Amino acid sequence: MHAWPASEVPALPGKGRDLQIHDTATQGTITLAPGPVARIYVCGITPYDATHIGHAATYNAFDLVQRVWLDTKRQVHYVQNVTDVDDPLLERALRDNLDWTELAERETALFREDMTALRMLPPQQYIGAVEAIPGIVPLVERLRDAGAAYELDGDIYFSVESDANFGKVSNLDAEAMRLLSAERGGDPERPGKKNPLDPMLWMAARPGEPSWEGASLGRGRPGWHIECVAIALDHLGMGFDIQGGGSDLAFPHHEMGASHAQVLTGEFPMAKAYVHAGMVALHGEKMSKSKGNLVFVSALRRAGVDPAAIRLALLSHHYRADWEWTDEVLEQAVARLERWRAAVSRPDGLPADALVEEVREALANDLDAPAALAAVDRWVDAQNASDGDDESAPGLVSRTVDALLGVAL
Repeated sequence: MHAWPASEVPALPGKGRDLQIHDTATQGTITLAPGPVARIYVCGITPYDATHIGHAATYNAFDLVQRVWLDTKRQVHYVQNVTDVDDPLLERALRDNLDWTELAERETALFREDMTALRMLPPQQYIGAVEAIPGIVPLVERLRDAGAAYELDGDIYFSVESDANFGKVSNLDAEAMRLLSAERGGDPERPGKKNPLDPMLWMAARPGEPSWEGASLGRGRPGWHIECVAIALDHLGMGFDIQGGGSDLAFPHHEMGASHAQVLTGEFPMAKAYVHAGMVALHGEKMSKSKGNLVFVSALRRAGVDPAAIRLALLSHHYRADWEWTDEVLEQAVARLERWRAAVSRPDGLPADALVEEVREALANDLDAPAALAAVDRWVDAQNASDGDDESAPGLVSRTVDALLGVAL
């Protein structure tokens, strides 16, 4: 599966700062100082109802991570998956009388278009669950053969008790885990499971549903968590720098994935930092497919909204915050974009070297994009209030905003 084209990232004078970021597992801020190649895995979409603003906010956060690392003169190895076979996708295809592969391909293509328009840097590997199945099957077999997995009516479940570090990603108690498991795709009430929290690794073939040969596992399809583990281990290995996604993935998805990987490799932790973006609401409720209260990037683009304004709307909120999408949020972003473009369109301006460092400092401090926007606002206000004579300043501001914030002026 291919990703989307990369926009050029301008080089800035000097060098950026190492990233300090909030780690869900330790519940504190840690400083990441990767080697020459920084490694990041971000969980991708299940391709139906793409791309809504909640998606865009999440991928914007991890695009900032990449830009901060690139500014430190590192390379970035970024991997993202597409869960192109799963119950919600099959249910939507059935509801809309569509072939599930047709739905997945259509929505994945739309996601690529939206990511391109928003200038999100693409992953080096963009892997679908279906194409990952040949690598998933042997991992499930290894877990089963090691006694970390068991069969139940043809399905294969992972035993969470096989990982001594289970629970160290989300830091939730058993009751909270059980409630979230039921809410987020698990089946804690299924009779016969050793532990209600045990997640499915391999679902035996069901009538009328897609399935694949699974060697000694029989025909079936993979569970959600093992999909990401197989892709991450194959392309990044253990101990990569950031495992990222929305805050609703901390449990069960990232918790279970970490346990799968830790049992498979005998190493801990799977990732140095677990980083989670906040949820976006609409009309007072979290934006979600199940509620249908979605604002789509493609719909905004069709209505003539500049993608740079959409991106500024996302950047105006801290990535970890839960916030609400409103017309006012977008209107403010459109006005900000107009002010910025007018300020950098002048032939000369006020010196901007200090601004570059302010934006760098803000983003290195747990991706504080609102502080970075405020720094640019101050330069723009000063630029509009006085006459500067630095011919290089407007260009430097434009490159800074492009390189670090992903907004083309």
